[in-house]
Amino acid sequence: MTRDIIDINDFTVLVEEANADFPTVDTCLFDEPVIAVAFYGSGNVDLQVNFEENQKSFSHTKGLALSFYADEKVEFQHTVSATKPLECIVIATTIKNLDKLPIIEGELFGEMLHQLVHPEDHYVEGPSFFMTPEMQSIVDQIFHTKYEGKAKMMFFRSQITSLLAHFFGQLSMMSSEQIPEDERNKLLEAKEILTMNMDSPPSLSELSRQIGLNTFKLKKNFKALFGVPVFKYLQHERLNKAHELIRNKEATIQEAAWHVGYDSLSSFSNAFTKKFGFRPSATGFK
Repeated sequence: MTRDIIDINDFTVLVEEANADFPTVDTCLFDEPVIAVAFYGSGNVDLQVNFEENQKSFSHTKGLALSFYADEKVEFQHTVSATKPLECIVIATTIKNLDKLPIIEGELFGEMLHQLVHPEDHYVEGPSFFMTPEMQSIVDQIFHTKYEGKAKMMFFRSQITSLLAHFFGQLSMMSSEQIPEDERNKLLEAKEILTMNMDSPPSLSELSRQIGLNTFKLKKNFKALFGVPVFKYLQHERLNKAHELIRNKEATIQEAAWHVGYDSLSSFSNAFTKKFGFRPSATGFK
């Protein structure tokens, strides 16, 4: 496991990664009460929160932004495996430090995370949502930066400040309507179907039939939950996967394009360039 700890103003930031060939439980506790936001990368690790006799489990963490209050009695357990590595960024502060934060940050915490600032239990879950593509891109860059030493810490600071700004920006735009839990589970299923079938995804009507949700609700609530329309999400996942394959030298550019469902290399290259700001060949593997 690797863990970078960064201090930004009165925030403590943990950037954690872990891999394991066999299912392994990684446990984390805080030594004082904190208000925090956790951002999960592409590892899709399982999370279980334990406090007193209570438990809360998350089995779909990929792309999740989760805010919470936790004291010393709360235990966070990540089950890491070969197929579910840990990629987690936690931005935390303490209640006593809220008054020391810059004015804007302090006000945002008080207004948008009120239930965390005034907790009524050992663990209080605040707003959570699946990150927008912009936020996911920041998280991916943090975990895959090639910078080292002081340059790496400087890069982390700038990206984490941007990530926190996006988090509060997204909170301010979220609808007051809550998606019912059964519909939320169906949308998570739709997301998983798209991720597992990037090369030949189902049509919107077929996807709607598979999860048992009408097309109107699928389109409307998918965007509300994940921040982007259904097939915009699919394109985002395709390009991220292709970038990973090329970056890790697991496929040529042509092979990566085919793997994620692009028949035209020029269409793939144009979409890749538009998303990442550089052509696929700039990754160094042709």
